[in-house]
Amino acid sequence: MVSRMLVWERPEPPNRPVPAPLSRERIVRAAIELADADGLDAVSLRKVATALDVRPMRLYGYIAGKEELLDLMVDAAHAEIRPVGDGWREVLRSLAEATRQAAHEHEWLADLLGGRPQLGPHALATGEAVVAALDDVDVDAIMPVVAAVNAYVIGAVRREIAERRAERATGMDEKRWQASLGPYLERTFATGRFPALATVVRDAAHLDADHTFRIGLDCLLDGIEARISR
Repeated sequence: MVSRMLVWERPEPPNRPVPAPLSRERIVRAAIELADADGLDAVSLRKVATALDVRPMRLYGYIAGKEELLDLMVDAAHAEIRPVGDGWREVLRSLAEATRQAAHEHEWLADLLGGRPQLGPHALATGEAVVAALDDVDVDAIMPVVAAVNAYVIGAVRREIAERRAERATGMDEKRWQASLGPYLERTFATGRFPALATVVRDAAHLDADHTFRIGLDCLLDGIEARISR
């Protein structure tokens, strides 16, 4: 008769690795951390999976591919864009400043803004807040007004981010770059071929990016106010 080993005598089975917990939120957070550190080129499903200590194929249970991942990243950034204020002008200013701030926090965002509308829940919440503030504006003018503000902000932040990247690539900030071109501009302006430009470069105040952004935004909002007040 074969003796049966009692439970206290039997060895335990070997431990099996427990899969790391996963969710779309964790995937997006890992992708944003990679993009914040090294730009969009650092974002791939393989690299995200490595950061999460999972196999790349597991990600496909949550997203279809990189395009969906980028959409989710942009929508997550929109969670930081919450326009507030009394009246349409304050809300549009808040939208512009919050979008600019988000792009400064996440430089990669400047590369993904624009194009077709973002339809994620955070982006829709941003749009709802803006459109609700424009409820006194003619319905046919609402989207052109919002598009004008968005276009201004996207253009401004892309220029600012391009300047940041140029500084990192060359090791030369904007003031040093301008100083290096000073002698060339002096010789060129001395020809008298560009008198209007020469006057502005020599006599106008040299504003920083924040001041330049605010003045440009004021000009745009003034134009919008004049148009919708007709």
